Amino acid sequence: MGLGHYAVINSVWDAARTLLHEWPVDDGEDYFEAVKSCLDAIIGDLPPEEVRASFIRAAQEAGIAVIEAAD
Repeated sequence: MGLGHYAVINSVWDAARTLLHEWPVDDGEDYFEAVKSCLDAIIGDLPPEEVRASFIRAAQEAGIAVIEAAD
């Protein structure tokens, strides 16, 4: 993910892959919390809604714009 690029995140797996392989920075408190949230959700210890919230916080921390789809 870089300037002018976008990603559609539809699942916890998408969020984890994006954080681990496409994120522009690999540090920051919210980044690490988002990665941990993904892992916790994958093993069933956290609902996807919590992953979404932590992913958005990590995006804000990294200066990444988030456009949320209407439900």
